[in-house]
Amino acid sequence: MKVVAIDGPSGSGKSTVARTLADRLSLDYLDTGAMYRAVAFAAMRYDIDPGDADRVAALAQRVDLEPDGPNVTVDGYDASVEIRGPEVTKVVSIVAANPGVRREMVRRQREWIDAHGGGVVEGRDIGTEVWPDAELKVYLTADLSVRAARRQQEIGADDERWVADDLVRRDTYDSTREASPLAVADDAVIVDTSDRTVDDIVDHLLGLLS
Repeated sequence: MKVVAIDGPSGSGKSTVARTLADRLSLDYLDTGAMYRAVAFAAMRYDIDPGDADRVAALAQRVDLEPDGPNVTVDGYDASVEIRGPEVTKVVSIVAANPGVRREMVRRQREWIDAHGGGVVEGRDIGTEVWPDAELKVYLTADLSVRAARRQQEIGADDERWVADDLVRRDTYDSTREASPLAVADDAVIVDTSDRTVDDIVDHLLGLLS
């Protein structure tokens, strides 16, 4: 079973690289970040305080999530647009740091990998927690200014400085949380995507797999 784990902070190019690599390898693709965003969306939809750890953890266990690449349905509702919105973005790190939520999402992610016979899986703890035995572990990074510009373009924000500040906030939160923090696996290949094209990066990763 071929599993490629791609980790890294927001704006590092994970989604674009992972989707392209999955296409080139004819493997399925899973965006685990969309799953945490979906739980955050569900909490807001059902008027649950994202900071209420017990209620959000219980919600994560019962909510029906159907990930499909970068898209996801929540209890039958297509929330693909809403999960990328500013309201969800503000609280997703809190939800993702919830140990109960992480346990449930990791369980579901492992289940997805087994059901799909492998895949290209992107997130923040794939190589360290979700699938430590991945055939290839990649950690993507990029200069903060580059990441902010990418994120600004993605969400259509006017103020790049605000976007950069928000990225720093999320990086700090994600890398210092107790449950499955953002970290580089000991055997991961670190790739700086700041001034490299997607095709160049994917060709490099394909070379590592050959």
